[in-house]
Formats: sequence, C-alpha cells, structure tokens
Amino acid sequence: MQTILAIETSTELASAALLRDGQAIIRESAGVQTHSLAILPMVQSLLAEAGISLAQCDALAFGVGPGSFTGVRTACGIVQGLAFGADLPVLPVVTLAAMAQACRELSGADDVLAVLDARMGEVYWAQYRFADGHWQIVVEPTLSAPAAVLPLPLQAGAKALQACGNGLSAYAEAFAAAPFAAAGLAEVMPNARQIAELGSIAFAQGKGLNAVAAQPLYLRNKVALTTAERAAKVLP
Repeated sequence: MQTILAIETSTELASAALLRDGQAIIRESAGVQTHSLAILPMVQSLLAEAGISLAQCDALAFGVGPGSFTGVRTACGIVQGLAFGADLPVLPVVTLAAMAQACRELSGADDVLAVLDARMGEVYWAQYRFADGHWQIVVEPTLSAPAAVLPLPLQAGAKALQACGNGLSAYAEAFAAAPFAAAGLAEVMPNARQIAELGSIAFAQGKGLNAVAAQPLYLRNKVALTTAERAAKVLP
C-alpha cells in the first residue's frame, strides 16, 4: 500500500496529512501568518506518530492552488525542499478538486460546485462531476466575480448540484438568488486529507512529477487593489 504525505496551505487553515494503508492521520494549524513555521513541525509529528522517515513515503502531495499567493508558494517551496532531500516525486492537487472530494465525502454528491473566496470581491470556482469512479472537470478552475459563477446544466438523471466553499458565505448577498447557494456547504475548505486522497489516486496512475514541477497554480496576476480600485468597488 502507498504512503502519501500531503500538505495544504492555500487558505487560513494549514494542514498536513499522512495517508498510509488507506488510513489518514491529520494535523491542522489556523492562522495564515504561521503557515511557514507550522507546517514542518506538523510533518515531523505525523512521521513520528507513524514511526517512519520521510524517505519511506512514496510521494508528496500538495495543494497547488488556486488560493492565497503566499500560501500556495509556501506549499510549493516546502514540498520542493522535502522532495529534493528525500528524492521523492511530487503530486500537485488543485485545491478546488480537493474541496469537491471533501464535499462528496460529506454529502454524497456526484455533481459539485467548489467556490473559494479569492478576496478583492472575487471567487475561485470550478465544477466537477464524479462518474465511473473518478472526477471529471465540468468547468475548469476560474477566477470571477460571484455574479459570474455560472455552473453548466447537469446531465440527464443527475441529482442536484451541491455547492461548497467559503466563497458562498463571503459573498452571501451576491449568491442570495443563486439556486445552488441555499443548500451550500460553506464550511468545506481545502484540507490535506483530500489532497492526500487525490494524490494517492494520481500516484497510482503514474502521475508523480519531479520536484521542479512543484509550481503554483495562479489564476490572478494582482495580489491587491490600488486605493482607487478599492474606492471604485464601493461606489454605486
């Protein structure tokens, strides 16, 4: 059985997970400012609890983004360092896909709309469908205003679309009229558990990459608005 070590730091919650023989152990730490300091002690704690060394892992999975610029850079940098040092492959996992996985585990939904707060009045979002034992991308990861979140119609015979993610609560007023928002699971966020699960599937498919490929997935080129842009957003 595989041993996959995973880290996720794209939001305010940093997490690490060790998936071994199908069983996961998790560590979490809240506070985006502490991610770079907290993640390595969490990794060391997981390895110590499992009684193994980093070199005994099969691969390293990480949340590649989208998410916080600092957060996804942190994950990529840490994974690169660990992977180079232990000569392990890396498994980039899209954070929105990890949210879809968590949403399905919680609700049983096969059709999922993942909506993550991107700040600056925007959200990261993607639509997924679980079929034939794997996830299919219906709408690629996208950055847009909440009003531009327009999921595609479901296939005939499909159940309701299940929305999830903190973007739903961050822009509750904008999503108030959206049919998918009423039963949305705003508490679902990217977590290392699902990063490890999806990484394990990717590893079994031979999708492990060299550490140099641990690069962030950015959907936005700007990290902040100017004063004028901030003012313009609040004007009628």
